[in-house]
Amino acid sequence: MSLIQLIIIVIQATILLTLMLVCAAYMVLAERKIAAWIQNRVGPNRVGPWGLFQSFADVIKLNLKEDIVPAAADYKFHALAPVIAIGVAITVYAIIPFSGPLVEIDGIQYGLSMAPNMNIGILAMLAMTSVGVYGIALAGWSSNNKYSLMGGLRSAAQMISYELSMGLAIIGVVLIAGSLNLIEIIQAQTSGIWYIFLQPAGFILFFITALAETNRAPFDLPEAEPELVGGYHTEYSGMKFGLLYLAEYANILASSAIMAALYLGGWDAIPFLDDSTILGLAPNSIPLVLLGHVVFLTKAFALVFVFIWVRWSLPRFRYDQLMNLGWKVLLPISLINVVLTGLGVLFFQ
Repeated sequence: MSLIQLIIIVIQATILLTLMLVCAAYMVLAERKIAAWIQNRVGPNRVGPWGLFQSFADVIKLNLKEDIVPAAADYKFHALAPVIAIGVAITVYAIIPFSGPLVEIDGIQYGLSMAPNMNIGILAMLAMTSVGVYGIALAGWSSNNKYSLMGGLRSAAQMISYELSMGLAIIGVVLIAGSLNLIEIIQAQTSGIWYIFLQPAGFILFFITALAETNRAPFDLPEAEPELVGGYHTEYSGMKFGLLYLAEYANILASSAIMAALYLGGWDAIPFLDDSTILGLAPNSIPLVLLGHVVFLTKAFALVFVFIWVRWSLPRFRYDQLMNLGWKVLLPISLINVVLTGLGVLFFQ
């Protein structure tokens, strides 16, 4: 690896990390504002104009809080769990293709994403999102608290139940695109039709399973307050709690970005039409790439809004209902979707 490549990778990592942290901070504010709007309240409005600095005040507050570790907890693993959770969440961003390449240096094209052009991009994404549950399970076990342990076990069981349906939902997209490369999947949509029109069932399945994977309501059983006090993060305080909280929002944005790439055309602004021709911009030009980046993020944040909307609109499932939905409803539907998609690709392509 040359020095130029190393410098570019460091710059990309810095930009992605900063973007993720800022977006996660304002997603917390957006959740509080949208919840207030849904419940006919005002929401945060004291720290900064319209409460825009509330998230930063929360971060400062968490940093100043005492880090309390239970005497019976395993300190090493108790401290490691939040690091695993946030580390895995950040790693997923390296393979998300936020836009096309911006510059070319020594014959290598570079953009905002660090490793978007992986031939096994979808497999890598599924592998990394699956590892994220280790942080939650470890947090529950290492706290030596029965409520935390139950939350960690619930999260592990929930991931097993819904990860299978999520993978099968993606198989429909892979069959149509004929590739596991996220950039090739987006390019297939920019030259044709967005896959949400060809895979509506797959999109709905992916969205539901993404809610469960990120432990969001109505699937937030691992941290159900009426039953488990706070679930896996009951015994966490200070910045360790902040990292677990941040990991949840980082995973929400990552899931939304992946859905935008797989089903909503990624950086394609106008479905069914060629953006460069309609907008009068040269293909792969910097203005078109930057516009694609804005379009991609707009789609992702629109899906984040739906995540928040669902949380403040639907009640929490019972645990047996959660398991029944995963194994008896979503799994059969996802299998049927794969079979029908395979037959469609066989006979119509």
